[in-house]
Parts: sequence; structure tokens; C-alpha cells
Amino acid sequence: MGPIPSRWKGICQRGDHFNSTTCNKKLIGARWFMKGVTDGLKEPINAKENKEFLSPRDGSGHGTHTASTAAGYFVERANYRGLATGLARGGAPLAHLAIYKACWAFGEGCTDADVLKAFDKAIHDGVDILSLSIGSDIPLFSYVDQRNSIAIGSFHATAKGITVVCSAGNDGPFSQTIANTAPWLITVAATTIDRAFPTAITLGNNRTLWVK
Repeated sequence: MGPIPSRWKGICQRGDHFNSTTCNKKLIGARWFMKGVTDGLKEPINAKENKEFLSPRDGSGHGTHTASTAAGYFVERANYRGLATGLARGGAPLAHLAIYKACWAFGEGCTDADVLKAFDKAIHDGVDILSLSIGSDIPLFSYVDQRNSIAIGSFHATAKGITVVCSAGNDGPFSQTIANTAPWLITVAATTIDRAFPTAITLGNNRTLWVK
């Protein structure tokens, strides 16, 4: 990895199972935001029960896999249970990463207050691109809804020259329905692949079937 950009102003914020030495030339910054979600709770947070960490550390794995998709470094002989062994990498393997954790496995999950605070800090720290694999509920025309924190935060980021990439969502209600439709966003949806993974399954009667 190349050196950390001199213009970078971010920090590596401490928390559960995460300290300043966790950051390196690849992961150059990490912050966590939870004042919004805690204000909405009526009971103490039980992070362990929710398999969560009160830190930038990922408890569910969602942030890790989306960050890897965007900027994962080269990994040789990667495979899924022996299938598709080869070289794996993210879209921009030589890019630096900074993590802004604003969603949680308890309470409301992602609150406007925490998401907007994460936008503010990312803009302040000097990121070049923001990737958000989260989405608000319908309405479709989210950029005219003043309650949509992603549309609002991304507008301010875009005004500062920061590209913002968002997920199209998973919830429908129809096959054509997507979230994050503000015109200043790059909205990305999933698609199919041109690969098959045939696997031999041997049954109890010793008959072998190939499935894919």
C-alpha cells in the first residue's frame, strides 16, 4: 500500500476490541456514532446479547463484506468452501479505507442523527469517495423528502467534490423499486454472474448428483 495521504485528517477511534493500532496503511481511519440510536432506547444497551461492539468493529459482517467489495486488497487462493479458488480483490484494491460506523444491531439500527454525523466527519476528514450500503424506506423520490438523511448528507458531500455511491436496496415492494434515487448519487444494484459452481453431492445410497 502507498503512504497515507498528507491531507488526511481522520482518526482511529478506540472502542470495544478496537484501538488505535488496529489502523494501518490500508485502514487509515475509523469512527463510530451512536448518540442517535441510544437516545431512542428506553433500556441499557446489551452489546454482547446483540453480537455487537461499541466501537468501529463490525459485529454483523455487513460492513466488512461491503468494504471488501469496494476496496479489498489482493487475496490469493481465495475460495468459498473449496469452490472458485483464485485471486480475489475488491473494485479498488489499492485504495485506502476509512470506516464510519453509524448503524447498529439494536434500537432503530440507523438513525438520521448518526448517519448525518458520519457524513459530517467523513467530509471533514478528507475522504474522496463515500460508499453507503444502506437505504431508507420508500418514498421513491427520496431527494424531495426532507427526512431522508442519506439524500441530505450526500448532497453536502457532493457539493465538496466527494463522490457518493449507494445501494439500490433489497426490499421492493416491486422488482423495479429502488432506494437512494437522489440525482447526485451513484446508485448500484445487484445483477447475475456468468459463472456456475457445479458441486458433487453423494447421497446415502452412494448415488452422486451434480448440482449448480
